[in-house]
Amino acid sequence: MTKLRVSEAELGALVRRGFGAAARIERSRELTDGHFNVAYAIRLTDGAELVLKIAPPPGLKLLSHEVDLMRTEVEFFRRAGAAGVAVPEVVFADGERDLVGSDFVFLSRIDGVSLDSVRDGLGPAALAAVRAQVAAETARLHTITGPAYGYPLRNSRSWQPTWRAAFGAMVWEILADARRLGSRLPVPVDEIGALLGRHGDVLDEVDRPALVHFDLWDGNVFVLPDGTGGATLTGLIDGERALYGDPVAEFVSMTLFRDPAELPDLLAAYTAAGHATIEPTPNVRCRLALYTCYLYLVMLVEGATRGWRGPEREGFERWLAELLVTQLGQLR
Repeated sequence: MTKLRVSEAELGALVRRGFGAAARIERSRELTDGHFNVAYAIRLTDGAELVLKIAPPPGLKLLSHEVDLMRTEVEFFRRAGAAGVAVPEVVFADGERDLVGSDFVFLSRIDGVSLDSVRDGLGPAALAAVRAQVAAETARLHTITGPAYGYPLRNSRSWQPTWRAAFGAMVWEILADARRLGSRLPVPVDEIGALLGRHGDVLDEVDRPALVHFDLWDGNVFVLPDGTGGATLTGLIDGERALYGDPVAEFVSMTLFRDPAELPDLLAAYTAAGHATIEPTPNVRCRLALYTCYLYLVMLVEGATRGWRGPEREGFERWLAELLVTQLGQLR
């Protein structure tokens, strides 16, 4: 429901806005893997290979932190690219909203395919090697420092001088969204908020607002298979969920729904990159539990804004609710 699909004529107008009156499309196709922005693979007649992303239309019912996410993504790619992180280049971005009513951006195309699409064909050693590359790349990403903590959105309540204040605002915003959207949570909203807030002291260990992707599941990791069962990381995509905060939060999506035993190996690869060190101390594990609860809350609530209905969503949310209850139990 969030995807603002456009006509061929509108695609042509966006291309001309970005690349001049003479620019023409040789071929285009919609990329259907994403769940938020609409995206198109576009080849121009001059040979340029691009990805066009168009934000949901303004005024659509979204989560509180999803306002102006494309502007966050543009900032993320520009800052990450300048630091040498493997991300798409922002070729042209437009926030005028006068052509199709929403923000859009043209990005360079990254070689390869999503790790999610080839993961099962990689051997354990090859998969571990790719995950180590991702951990090392995020270590470089986390050298980037923001001016404050939270989501870098206009008028964001999460934009705070401390990470404890920012994360607290993020939690209460998603809980307010749950109330507003009528989402069914397995534990009362106030009880969840109080429990997560009870552990706020561990967040005071975070003393620098690092740039965090916060959506590095395997679908947002691009790799180039080598034909022999291995693969090489080529880039990280979809940076619209980025925030400035705790680097530890990155490992929530990197290990989402996977064996927690992978965490020490990922942290070792992160440290080996030479930028920073994260040790799996009890406080770090508590922070991971807090961020996992937050991400599960987002995933439980966002379905109401996506137009996703039926038994599949209901089954997924029941399963996710059980995982949230388990995480909350660990915090207790």
